[in-house]
Amino acid sequence: METTPRQFKDLGLSAPVLESLEKAGFHHPTPIQEASIPVAMADNDLIGIAQTGTGKTLAFVLPLIEKLQGIDGTRAVILCPTREIALQTHAAIEKVGAPLNVNSVAIIGGKPISGQTNSLKKHPSILVATPGRLCDHMERRTVNMASISFLVMDEADHMLDLGFLPQIRHILRALPKDRQTLMFSATMPGEITRLAEQYLNNPQRVQIAPPGTAAVGIEHALYMMEPQYKREAILKVLKEEKESTLVFTRTRLDAEWLSRLLAKENHSVEAIHSDRSQSERISVLEGFKNDQFQILVATDIMARGIDVKGIAHVVNFDIPQTAEDYVHRSGRTARMNATGRASTLATWVESHFVEQIEKLLGFQLPRKHVEGIPVFEETPAIPVTPFGRAGTRGKRVRLR
Repeated sequence: METTPRQFKDLGLSAPVLESLEKAGFHHPTPIQEASIPVAMADNDLIGIAQTGTGKTLAFVLPLIEKLQGIDGTRAVILCPTREIALQTHAAIEKVGAPLNVNSVAIIGGKPISGQTNSLKKHPSILVATPGRLCDHMERRTVNMASISFLVMDEADHMLDLGFLPQIRHILRALPKDRQTLMFSATMPGEITRLAEQYLNNPQRVQIAPPGTAAVGIEHALYMMEPQYKREAILKVLKEEKESTLVFTRTRLDAEWLSRLLAKENHSVEAIHSDRSQSERISVLEGFKNDQFQILVATDIMARGIDVKGIAHVVNFDIPQTAEDYVHRSGRTARMNATGRASTLATWVESHFVEQIEKLLGFQLPRKHVEGIPVFEETPAIPVTPFGRAGTRGKRVRLR
């Protein structure tokens, strides 16, 4: 992860927080941390935009820990789109905040609500929650939203992708208007802008990289083919793969099917998706982190919850349906200034998705062919006519 020459002490953090950071192994802030922490420390509302894997978590966790030292009761809520992201955020708070008596509890689905209710009775400093489960506790009156002084929305664009907007609005209406709100996102779609205009108070905007910027160090590859060849193609693409590989599918059924297919080809593989229990998902992620198996097959909903160092290859078995999702998926590799590969299998009917991705990235994805599979050749896009734009076309060419 890229860091700056500055030190955390230059950002206005107190000696106890700096000591805790040093013990936790953090010495220099990343660009998003360097830009965001002073703004948050000055009590400003904030919109922080940076690509995945740039250290956004500490950018909002550190100001909260600083402000909550010596204060009793639950004063902050961090909203996360998935259980995995919530657990990672909870772990970061415990790592730096616990020595300072700033603690948190994860309020997530898939865990008994009674156990969470008992944890809430201890009045943790920070609630790290998924929107749906927090709304459950609000209905049960097991959380006191009136005491909240700080709100963080992490991966805000992804929460909207997952359909959490009604729950988010419900939560925002229940919070005191006199609060500080920090919103972090990798992209800034229109709905996020409207949400910020309605619920944030004159927010300052910090943007480290343009929305959609792919991580430096990624070697991109696009394989165009007929739909019936995708099964054969994925097996050939992964046949000689020896490094840690993350494969994305569109549905959980495909994730299960593909993991079984790869297992039959003697690959060391596991699948992760929303149908698996929380304990199973945690176990699979831990196994992937610890190199217990080589290939992890995941669905879109799991994409941003996978924070694993050393992933060498990301493969899109199903092309992402938004350009932003391509950036998020490919961002799982080439982290911390490393290099990595992002390969995508696409069919001719998905050419418009390819165009969207290339427009956002600002360059054409390098085309590659899988040996033994009929080549798909593209022709230039048809210009706009009174009847609309036909887009990129292709013709099929059989290998000789």
